[in-house]
Amino acid sequence: MSIQALFVTFILVLLLIALVRDMMRPGLLLLSAAVIFMAAGILSTREMVEGFSNKGMITVAMLFLVSEGVRASGVLEELMQRILPKRKVSAPRVLLRMMPSISIMSAFLNNTPVVVIFAPMLKRWAAHAKVPASKLLIPLSYATILGGMCTLIGTSTNLVVHGMALEASSTHEGVRGLTIFELGQVGLPVAICGMLYLMIAGVKLLPDHTATEDATRDNSHANPQTGYFRVDVVLSARFPAIGTPTTDFNFTEKYGAHVLELQRGGERYDTLRMKELMFHEGDTLLLMADKAFLNNWADSSFFLMVNDYREEQPKRMGKKLRWFTVILLALMVIGATVGELPVCKEWAAAHTRGMAFDMFFFVCIAAVIMAWLNIFPTRKYTKFVSWDILIAIASAFAISKAMQNSGMADAVAGWAIAASYGQSPYFMLAVMFIICNIFTELMTNNAAAALSFPIALSMAEHLGVSPMPFIVTICVAASCSFCTPIGYQTNLIVQGVGGYRFGDFFKVGLPLNLIALVVSVLLVPMIWPF
Repeated sequence: MSIQALFVTFILVLLLIALVRDMMRPGLLLLSAAVIFMAAGILSTREMVEGFSNKGMITVAMLFLVSEGVRASGVLEELMQRILPKRKVSAPRVLLRMMPSISIMSAFLNNTPVVVIFAPMLKRWAAHAKVPASKLLIPLSYATILGGMCTLIGTSTNLVVHGMALEASSTHEGVRGLTIFELGQVGLPVAICGMLYLMIAGVKLLPDHTATEDATRDNSHANPQTGYFRVDVVLSARFPAIGTPTTDFNFTEKYGAHVLELQRGGERYDTLRMKELMFHEGDTLLLMADKAFLNNWADSSFFLMVNDYREEQPKRMGKKLRWFTVILLALMVIGATVGELPVCKEWAAAHTRGMAFDMFFFVCIAAVIMAWLNIFPTRKYTKFVSWDILIAIASAFAISKAMQNSGMADAVAGWAIAASYGQSPYFMLAVMFIICNIFTELMTNNAAAALSFPIALSMAEHLGVSPMPFIVTICVAASCSFCTPIGYQTNLIVQGVGGYRFGDFFKVGLPLNLIALVVSVLLVPMIWPF
């Protein structure tokens, strides 16, 4: 291994440690690594900034706005009210009704708003139906993850891998981008197997928190006469007091609400025990708040979720505009699908100046139309875009390029193949899945895909096989963050709302990861041959 490759390896090890220890936001950590590689001469200035103009990264930004438009329309709440049973049924029956529908939604929308809307609705329904909410909330998060891996736009990870594949297609034979529904050929079987597991076996492994106890606790602090009621908030990484002792931050003075309890990892801390803690991302705070708090902070990026448990729900936009939002989303997906047909590509090449009728084209149009119609609040549209994710994606492209330029990816792939028995492509595909999956459980899924992609390319070259099976496997493995609550933002949200411990995710998620591994290694080479 060359000196440059050793240097890149050393920096990546430090990056991994910093990501695991949550020393800074992921985007800033990845950007720091990319800047170091540029300063060391491993990356050119052009290679450093290429990711910021990548079509996949900009598509992710536009999808944030489209997802916010759908969320603001109230369509998702209406669908959830139709999905949930009107009478008491068992948890597996609820999951049978809930998970397929949620997976379909998350195949076309950002996962986070889906969980933010559905988690409190599920908890309220569970309290009334006397069904443990703890049996439903982890499956809710997992259903959005399983649905997201079925389409190109279901998760930002797929778009990152797609962008890297397009970039590599000019220098690596057999590499190409992905079409919108192509990943569904493996994602759908993984999702079906995963949902069957959760309904049959997974639900039995989940903790059984009594719904009546939760309901009593939820309503015990309500005081209609004073206008105060119970509100739960889940802290995001942008919350200004992350890493600060709770005693050093006056929440009431800053936000006008009183903290009654902090919940973390299944443990509840009252105001006395809270004094020993520091605020962490994913903490759930039980507040006494009024309508002014909801008006001012309900959409704040400081909180992953803000939810009150009153029965009445805020009025949403008119029925015609809601239907128009759904139609616009459908046309966006249909347009991108039709635009990928060979005849459309040929027509575009012959009659336009390099225009491609792809997902980027149609998502830009959909986002702008939603803005014109004020479907999402245009005065504060920037707050709906997760800039840290975009910076992480752009920096990930640069880091991936540094791994290739230095020879580090090639060396790691060579060592992995030399250490395997028989150098079977199937065995190496499983190794690639495991490597990427471990990365995604410890850090962000986009970073996991970025670090795995150049290794996958080099592995395919060493074996003399097509790189496409490895590229598709990365898409699946990077999304399968089931074992820890830190790998996916939706897991963090349901951890607080459902009162789960870290071990609950591992106990239920490890078999699900193994299912995804087996299904992927068996199916991927059949659809994308070596």
